Amino acid sequence: MDPLYMYLSLGELLVLFLFGGAAVFFLSAIRIRELALQAVQRASKQDDFQLLDQSVHIQRLSLSRDSDGRWRVWRQYRFDYSFDGVVRQQGHVIMLGKRMQALVVAEPDRVLH
Repeated sequence: MDPLYMYLSLGELLVLFLFGGAAVFFLSAIRIRELALQAVQRASKQDDFQLLDQSVHIQRLSLSRDSDGRWRVWRQYRFDYSFDGVVRQQGHVIMLGKRMQALVVAEPDRVLH
């Protein structure tokens, strides 16, 4: 047998493809989490609330179809925010693939004088 050529069995190829697919999914998930965080940071500046902990955390994960009928990974991230710096509230950002679908925060309690 010539040592210059390496042959992989079908099982070894399957394991290689599984690890490769898992790596691609993991890197994609990191990028989508960054996009979700950027969306929340933009909204915090626009709607005048403070993003606490400067992070979003995955809460739910499933598959859903986009507007073109293609299957995408649907993710719901949770984040903590505050309007006054004292009361901590939870918000959600929903991502379908790489697109933000919704960002949910409660209305601030306004005191009328």
